[in-house]
Amino acid sequence: MSESAHPSSVPSASASAAGWRLEHSYARLPQLFHYAIAPTPVRAPRVVILNRRLAESLGLSADALAGSDGAEWFAGNRLPPGASPLAQAYAGHQYGHFTMLGDGRAILLGEQITPAGARVDIQLKGSGPTPFSRNGDGRAALGPMLREYIISEAMHALGIPTTRSLAVAATGEEVWRQDGPLPGAVLTRVAASHIRVGTFQWAAQNDEAALRALVDYTLRRHYPESAEAENPPLALLEAVIERQAALIAQWMRVGFVHGVMNTDNMALSGETIDYGPCAFIDAYDPATVFSSIDRRGRYAFGNQPAIAQWNLTRLAEALLPVLHSEEQPAIALAEATLGKFTDRFQHHWLAGMRKKLGLFTEEPEDATLIKNLLEWMHRTKADYTNTFAALAEDGPPPEDEEFIRWHQSWTERLSRQPQSAAESVQLRRASNPVFIPRNHLVEAALTAAQQGDLGPLERLLEVLTSPYDYTRTAPECRLPAPAGDTGYKTYCGT
Repeated sequence: MSESAHPSSVPSASASAAGWRLEHSYARLPQLFHYAIAPTPVRAPRVVILNRRLAESLGLSADALAGSDGAEWFAGNRLPPGASPLAQAYAGHQYGHFTMLGDGRAILLGEQITPAGARVDIQLKGSGPTPFSRNGDGRAALGPMLREYIISEAMHALGIPTTRSLAVAATGEEVWRQDGPLPGAVLTRVAASHIRVGTFQWAAQNDEAALRALVDYTLRRHYPESAEAENPPLALLEAVIERQAALIAQWMRVGFVHGVMNTDNMALSGETIDYGPCAFIDAYDPATVFSSIDRRGRYAFGNQPAIAQWNLTRLAEALLPVLHSEEQPAIALAEATLGKFTDRFQHHWLAGMRKKLGLFTEEPEDATLIKNLLEWMHRTKADYTNTFAALAEDGPPPEDEEFIRWHQSWTERLSRQPQSAAESVQLRRASNPVFIPRNHLVEAALTAAQQGDLGPLERLLEVLTSPYDYTRTAPECRLPAPAGDTGYKTYCGT
């Protein structure tokens, strides 16, 4: 890239007022973890959508970001003051196959220090090629970037740990995909960090000293309470297992299918990351798959807990050299720690499902009560979200003999807890969303947006920001896909 092609970092008057406070702790890790490179400028940058509320929480001026400077920053034509762009290196198991990867179309600008003192990554996704692009164009299309904006913000509103979307900027250029030319765009993603299981796999392939440095850095950044443990790498593994068990249980609670649970898409922070071929289930079916390339159902809805454990096993393998100086004791430590995942996931999942049924207390047969409901939903192809929402609305049960018997068992179970019926309803409404990003509504909003009409997208986002609001009247946002609209497929966008 010629010197003239590099984005400018000279701050304007509005830049100084925007509130950027960028630091670069990740860049102090050994060189093998990152490669300094600037975004590739685009022809005609324009802000398509700006997350004003998120901007303000980051200490940024939404008004400053909404103007021409914001368009230049979000598209990569100019660097915000204090930015020091780099692409991160990592590896990953993709559909079970190990690959050396890295940021092929993403560039980290730095870490914004928020008014609350938090440190969060600011990353451009779709900002041009890097040394890790693997013959790709380094670009992104508008549709997939708006999809990530919608789904990540919906997940945040649902109370699930997630990366966030600060803005989507159009580039004024086309990208070429299987369907032909598409409008280009860049997403600005905000994350607790972009450290992945694949980052540890990369380090383990290269340098034990670098692996130890990464362990220390990750502990300081995400698990400071574990940094002084007797065995810090083991404490890190235990902490990540706990967060991932809780996260996957949350996905299952709301019917979310990630779709591409490769090890490079599991963040050590415990946030949901990478919204490519993701979607929410309508009719309950554990075998649901939306990704166009997941032909064997590896990442199906019901497989997500097992795949999370598989990914965590890969993390443990990467950590073996630093868990213990000898191989067999290291393996024993790893296996004993990994063995806790199933119980921790079951604990979090059962706690979440009890809340969905309005249960404050615990009884041994609760798991059977939940299992029976899910089996009925599977057999009858009942809508996952609407079934639980109907229970939260405390209306009459459907005229189905099997469900009526289940409903009687549930009612008897509710009667054995000291909390009132009103308290149970309140708990159910706080745990069962009325509104999720229905796949057909997301697609309709994306189609309109790519044709220049942001109205449907903005209306959908407005509903999704209050997913537990049972007072809102928006029946069209509660309906599953029309009858016959089956076989919904999503794509990774590259």
